[in-house]
Amino acid sequence: MSLQTMGERVDLEREQRFLAAHTASHDRIYRYFRRRTDGAATAEDLCAEVFRIVWEKSGHGDDLSAVVLFGVAKNVLRNHDRSVSRSAGLIGALRLERTDGTPAEGSAVLDAIELLAPKEREVLLLTYWDGLTAVELSQLLNISATAVRMRLHRARKELGRILQMETVSEGAPE
Repeated sequence: MSLQTMGERVDLEREQRFLAAHTASHDRIYRYFRRRTDGAATAEDLCAEVFRIVWEKSGHGDDLSAVVLFGVAKNVLRNHDRSVSRSAGLIGALRLERTDGTPAEGSAVLDAIELLAPKEREVLLLTYWDGLTAVELSQLLNISATAVRMRLHRARKELGRILQMETVSEGAPE
C-alpha cells in the first residue's frame, strides 16, 4: 500500500468518524445552545464552533462520542457567556456615549475607539452608532456576516483591553 493510499484511507476514516458524530449529535447540540442563548443565529454560530473543534479533534483520533461533544459545547458556551459578559459593560458605555448620534468630546470611550485598527473601528461605529446589523454590514463592506461578527468581537475585546489599561493607569499612584 502506498503512502498516498494510506493517507487517503486515514482521511476517509477521519471524515467518516466526524460525519457520524455530526449526524448523531448536531441537532442535540444545536438545541442545547438554542435553549441557552438569545437566538437561533447565536445557537448556529456556537454549534458550528463546536463542530470546528470536533473536526480538529478527529484528526488526532480523539473520542467523538456525544459526551465529548457536549463537553466541547459546554466550554464553547462558557467562552461565549464570558465574552457577552465582558462586552455588556462596554456596550452600555458605548450606548451612553451616543447622544443624538454624536459622542461626547474628550470621552475615554471615544479616545479608546480612536486607538482601534481602522477596520475594527469602522465595524464598531457602524454597529453601535449607526445601528447596522451584521447582515447589513456584510453587504456594505462586501464581507461575510461571520467576518463582520469576528471583527466586531475583536473590536470589543480590544476596546475593553484599552479601557482597562486606561483604568489601571489612572488608578496608579503618581
